[in-house]
Amino acid sequence: MKKSLRFGAAAIAAVATLSLASCGFGGSAGDGGGEDSNTIDLLVPSYSDGTKANWETVIEGFEKANPDIKVKLEVQSWDNLEKVVSTKIQAGEAPDIYNGGPFAGFVGDELLYPVEDVVSKDTFADFQDSFIKNAEVDGTAYALPLIASARALFVNNALLAQAGATAPTDWDSLLDAATKVSALGGGVAGYGMPLGSEEAQAEAAVWLWGGGGSFGDASEITIDTPENLVGAEQIKKMIDAGATQADPGSTQRSPLMDIFIQGKIGMQVGLPPTVGQIEEGNPDLDYSIVPIPTKDGSPFTLGVMDQLMAFQNDGDKKDAITKFFDYYYSADVYVPWVQAEGFLPVTKSGSEQLSGEEALKPFLDVLPDAQFYPSTNAKWSAADGAFKSLFGQLQSKPAQDVLTEIQAQVDAG
Repeated sequence: MKKSLRFGAAAIAAVATLSLASCGFGGSAGDGGGEDSNTIDLLVPSYSDGTKANWETVIEGFEKANPDIKVKLEVQSWDNLEKVVSTKIQAGEAPDIYNGGPFAGFVGDELLYPVEDVVSKDTFADFQDSFIKNAEVDGTAYALPLIASARALFVNNALLAQAGATAPTDWDSLLDAATKVSALGGGVAGYGMPLGSEEAQAEAAVWLWGGGGSFGDASEITIDTPENLVGAEQIKKMIDAGATQADPGSTQRSPLMDIFIQGKIGMQVGLPPTVGQIEEGNPDLDYSIVPIPTKDGSPFTLGVMDQLMAFQNDGDKKDAITKFFDYYYSADVYVPWVQAEGFLPVTKSGSEQLSGEEALKPFLDVLPDAQFYPSTNAKWSAADGAFKSLFGQLQSKPAQDVLTEIQAQVDAG
């Protein structure tokens, strides 16, 4: 089944690089007057060449609906963003609203509003529950989910039909289908298994979490556990059965997905931008998108999100910030912005509005079951690096040894 995604190119740029040239300092038309309780400073990263214009469209509509409030926009590249916000904070000039990634440090310094203080009850209730939970520190949400990305299994329908297999729903059916496809020969692999350094932590999550494990939470990183061993041993089972491509331990995700797009891999976990890549690279590919198979077939996806947060610079701006957030997250404003940037919505109303998008539906369907990296834990960066450098050893070392080594590297900081 041929798929299409009208904003695939923007999504590819956003997710694949997340680092584009700075759009510089801007502002909405009609900026004027001094800094006061009715002027909001908004600092955001550039997701695409259109990010600045996309925000300016939002701001223009907001200011028209709220003529007493002005919004000053600053767009920075991802390379510069964290340095810029740190410099502003040190100078006592933190933005009122900030679109970024890690936020736990700001919470520790008591710089952010709890989000329920700066959105209406209706807006707060509209967020997907799993995304709000991922924005919590000690049970309180301090960041608003902004955009999402999720994973699903891309299936080459033609290869599976040729092998006499069907799209899998659990690990047993995945192993069976992948083994049959690999047996076709001719350089075809059943399942694309990227355990190389590019994104080993993501493939690890697919299997370890799919078997009932986790990477821990905000208070503790837990890699070397019996639950995670189940998934790690299943990876080895797939490799040993010849169900994957050759040398999975050093294979990177992006070039492997290119091989799937060329029609030489039966199944591989992909992202929403993969749809656009297929449309551009091999539009005649006969494929479908299904939920990621897990040990027992229970629903699961690996979720990634960025967020908005509000700094407590001036208590007098709280009402203005609340009005901006409520306006921005209304479906008629938020959904076009998300579409323009090529991501998935984090709101229930946004998902409902895009439910008719055939290419997005498989990802939207699994969003409520998204699980996330424990990014609010200070040791997550060490865990991320450990997976990237060590997890590929599963190809040749016992699964237990690999998990033990990763845990040791995490504990060492």
